[in-house]
Amino acid sequence: MSVVLHGARSTASLVVHWLLIELGVAHELRMLDFDRREQKSPEYLALNPQGRVPTLVIDGQPLTEAAAIVMHLADLHPDAGLAPAPGTPRRGDYYRWICFCANTLQPAYRDWFYPSEPAGEANVEAAQAQARAELEAAWQQVADHLAAHGPYLLGTHRTAADFLLTMLMRWSRNMPRPSDDWPALQAHARRMKALPSFAETYRREGITDWT
Repeated sequence: MSVVLHGARSTASLVVHWLLIELGVAHELRMLDFDRREQKSPEYLALNPQGRVPTLVIDGQPLTEAAAIVMHLADLHPDAGLAPAPGTPRRGDYYRWICFCANTLQPAYRDWFYPSEPAGEANVEAAQAQARAELEAAWQQVADHLAAHGPYLLGTHRTAADFLLTMLMRWSRNMPRPSDDWPALQAHARRMKALPSFAETYRREGITDWT
């Protein structure tokens, strides 16, 4: 199987890179230079018309959207036990948390980091305030869930959803109230960051923060 990950340092491609290492999948890593806008090159847009990362190419098939790639990788490697069996109640919970990450956390983060997109330059401050409120409300919901049903999103068993959640927790590291401020989230992140695959992903990408 030929696997190529197109990504960029410290972006949403991190979770895909991390899972590939966790699963022991041989792959080629192609890091894009955002300063040179390589993600907008004609060659890359032919793979991912949105011009964003990640894009994972498996045997010539380009896959985009981090959450979709995470689920696909877990399904391709069932022996790793990172996804509950289809049709089970736990699978429903798994979908719920994957979609929570993709549909609740990620859009709020985009509004925080790029507040002029939804609101225009004149309303950046208000847009960021709204995004922060949405993120903190979401983190409170996850923290409450972990405190009651943890230590992982699906209880005692780690799944691919936990990898996605951990990456998104990292994105808050420089915010006024980072996710580590919630004890249940901090404990979850500590468990995930203790995985050897996390340290190896950091080493390969040259990342040193939020260790």
